[in-house]
Amino acid sequence: MNINAGARATIGGMLEFLRPAFVQAAALCLRDGKSGPEVLLIQTLRRRFWILPKGWPMKNRTLAEAAAIEAWEEAGVRGRVHPDPVGAFTYTKIKKSGLPVQCRAQVFRIDVETLADDYPEAGQRARAWFSLPDAADIVQNSELRGLLRDL
Repeated sequence: MNINAGARATIGGMLEFLRPAFVQAAALCLRDGKSGPEVLLIQTLRRRFWILPKGWPMKNRTLAEAAAIEAWEEAGVRGRVHPDPVGAFTYTKIKKSGLPVQCRAQVFRIDVETLADDYPEAGQRARAWFSLPDAADIVQNSELRGLLRDL
């Protein structure tokens, strides 16, 4: 079933309409490591899952620009953002109200130029560099795992 299309589902004989997924922007922060490309992952605030920096679209910004801002705020990354997404993944976000919502994160590559120690969410999240295969093994989301393996 394609949730992005406002799909219909029959549950217990009743017809229900499902909302399209909310759009988000995610940052694939890459650098050249000693053994090949490395990706920067951060931990989510509540469940401490490893994930890419990501967030909501921003007024008067492209999704690529929003991804670059999220990379700065959540991970202290500055770099060259590519304007076209390299992929996407869907996940369930639990809002502060406890309501689960489906989000579809468009992923934008950022070639890391600097990594700051002082940034807006410093001290709130762990961040770490991983080889692409190790990053694919550690992330919980299967679509993100596939995207990392395909790079």
